[in-house]
Formats: sequence, C-alpha cells, structure tokens
Amino acid sequence: MTQIPSGATRPTDRPAHTWSIGETPWQQIPPVGPPRARVIIDNDFAGDPDDLYQLVHHLLSPSVDIRLVVASHLRADDPFDPSGRSAQNAEAVVRDVFSRMGLTSAEVIVAGSDEPLQDRSTPQHAAAVDAIIAEALRDDVSSPLFYVAGGGLTDIASAYLTEPRIADRLTLVWIGGAEHEGLAVPPPDPMPIEYNLLIDPVAGQVVFNDSTMPLWQVPRDVYRQCLVSDAELRVRVAAAGPLGRYLYDEVASVCAMVAPHLGGASETYALGDSPLVLLTALQSVFEPDPSSSRYVQRPTPALGDDGAYSDVAGSRPMRVYTWVDTRLMFEDMYLKLAEFERWQGGVS
Repeated sequence: MTQIPSGATRPTDRPAHTWSIGETPWQQIPPVGPPRARVIIDNDFAGDPDDLYQLVHHLLSPSVDIRLVVASHLRADDPFDPSGRSAQNAEAVVRDVFSRMGLTSAEVIVAGSDEPLQDRSTPQHAAAVDAIIAEALRDDVSSPLFYVAGGGLTDIASAYLTEPRIADRLTLVWIGGAEHEGLAVPPPDPMPIEYNLLIDPVAGQVVFNDSTMPLWQVPRDVYRQCLVSDAELRVRVAAAGPLGRYLYDEVASVCAMVAPHLGGASETYALGDSPLVLLTALQSVFEPDPSSSRYVQRPTPALGDDGAYSDVAGSRPMRVYTWVDTRLMFEDMYLKLAEFERWQGGVS
C-alpha cells in the first residue's frame, strides 16, 4: 500500500524551490502557450502506487490545467488500506506529494466520500462533489474539461446525481472495467468483478446505465499493457532525485510485499493509471486527440450487478481504448522527472 504520511515518514528536507500550478520553472524553454484543457484528477491515492506516477506526471504537464485533485476511497476490505478512511488517507498522500514537489497549490486538493453509493439515486455527499459541480458548470471558460478517474466512480456519480447538467460539460476518462467480448480476453484467474469497478459497482451503473456523460474507457486488458521494467524504474525514476526515489520505493515496497505470495519477484510493474495523462495531456497538435493510441467506438453497454456488460440498443456512443502508446507515455514521464530534478536539485 502507499505509505500514509505521518511525522515519522514525511520528508524532513524541503525542496529547494517552490512553484504553483500554472508555472513551469523547471523548463528552460517555457511552454509556447496556455493549457489547452482543464483536468480534474480523481484517484484512490491510498492504494496501488501507480496513481502517484500519474499524479506527478499530470502535474508536470503544462498542456493541461489541473483544476482539482479528488482523493477517493477504496473498497472497505481492500488490503491496500482497510482503515475505513481511505479517502481521508488519500488526501494526506496527495498533500505529501505536493510537499515533496514544492508545489504550493494545495487549494486544489479535495476529499471524496469514504463510502460507496448505496443505490442508483442517492449521492454520497463530500467536499469533492460540490467542487466538481462548480468546476463543470463554470461559464467563464471555453476549454474542454476532462474528468480522469483511476479508481472507483463514487464522486463523479454523486456529482451527476446531484446536478445532472454536468454530463454535458465534461468527458470522463476512466481506468477500469472488464474486457469487452470480441476485443480482448480476461487475464488468468481474474477477479470476478474488475478491481476499480468493484470499489463501487453502483457508481459504475450510474455512469454507464443512467448518465449521458461522454465516456472514454481504458479497460483491464489495456491498463495491463502499461508495464515498465524494474530496470527502467531504477535507472529512469529512482535516479531522478528525492521525488523519483520516493516513487520508486513505493512500487518496490508493494513488490516486496506480494513476492512471497506470487511465487517470487517480478521484473515488471503495471503503471496502469498513466493512460490518464496520455489521453489528455499528450494529444496531437492539429485536430487535438490522443491520436497515437487506438480505440473503437461502440454503444455504451449497461453494467450488471456482476460487472458484466449487456448491449443497449440506441445508447450513447463511447470510446473503448484497445491499445495505448506506452512509448510516448513513459518516455515523456521519464524526461519530465529528469528535467524537474535538474531544477529542484539546483543543476542549471
């Protein structure tokens, strides 16, 4: 599990430099223009540390304006954090990451609900829900809004149930859901319900079955493509200063924890939340789109209680990604980490 910060685990050395969202002081050649899109990040930061890589990578990407970081919950019995306060712990993790980066924009961090939806008509109230609605309904900006979710869908579903008008004001990019028949097959011995959907199946039903919001899905077969080797992480991440070593150690601790139960060590790890950056911050210059990745467009299926898909005639179209450009995604992350460390470490 991601280490929940405490007095004993918080870094004692503060970064040499501070900055705010909208600034890129680590770039010797500054961005040529303002961000092209707004992004709300939603992830279960007390769980699998792949979300830490996604968070840092997004924060270092000047083409997007990070409007909110929603700290969301895990399922109650999740071994990563069975505390019952995983959203609150996730918020503490995000604040710790901001501190490690010297990022002063803590006002964008909001906690989601610690509880899943109980039914398809009643939202869970949380500070994040109000903040999501306020950002989605802004009428003083014209840039597109992407809601990128790397865990469960409780908070965006609650926001929709509270104010359905947000469905026309954003695009939801979600890491989660099982394989689609005809596109991919499940992995060996899969979970009965895919991990992220299992966090809140009812919220998934609200989004898929009941809402009208545009949806780009990165299902399990695709996020499992996002493998990096331990050698990559040692050489390209752990060597990138204190921030990089922190990111590396979080993954290494999970690998050490699970190795005895999985027959030994593995040389790879899935950074499965990273497509959230690829599909929003790394779009093409002309005719903006995640043009280096592949998807199919199909009618949005309904989700059953068991997580299975069923066809719905005439439903709204959705994107189902079938392949993501891991070269662009990870090389961009490695280079941004190195560039950021050169600045934070005082190397000109």
